[in-house]
Amino acid sequence: MEKKYIVRLTDEERETLRGVMKKLKGSSQQVRRAQMLLKADANGPNWTEKKIAEAFWCRTKTVDNVRQRLVTVGVEIALHGEKPQTPPHPKRLDGEQEAQVIALRLGKPPQGFAHWSLRLLAEQVVELAIVDTVSHETLRKTRKKWPDTAQDAVLGHPPGSQRRMCRVHGKRVGDVRAAL
Repeated sequence: MEKKYIVRLTDEERETLRGVMKKLKGSSQQVRRAQMLLKADANGPNWTEKKIAEAFWCRTKTVDNVRQRLVTVGVEIALHGEKPQTPPHPKRLDGEQEAQVIALRLGKPPQGFAHWSLRLLAEQVVELAIVDTVSHETLRKTRKKWPDTAQDAVLGHPPGSQRRMCRVHGKRVGDVRAAL
């Protein structure tokens, strides 16, 4: 089969790869990739992908990927295996908007609803023009960051409440105070 990506290393690239191998600088993956590239060099040993894969206990596709990365983007990225990073999505809600959503959630739900669901909360947030658009999933992810103490502080525990515990066979142990 015809090789699509032929590795032709310059003297400078060869020295860089040998330096990585000698000093064992970087991760073991980087050392391994350097060894693969040196063996794949058309001006050097010119090993086949199958022979390189057997020597380094990997798949031939791995060798092909390392070759491709070297030819298309260069030695540094081929060694480090870095991919171009996509920028993270900007946050939908800033701190002030989050505070408004929390305040809305701690309030009473609209008439006809017993409690706030994430979808209902998302609809109300858009309706009240806190944000232009927001999904219930965004609110769920944001909700995971909210402390539950806010709800406990507002609702609290009923005065004089007691918790009951059961034994293994199902009979009651008796009243156990919340402090226990």
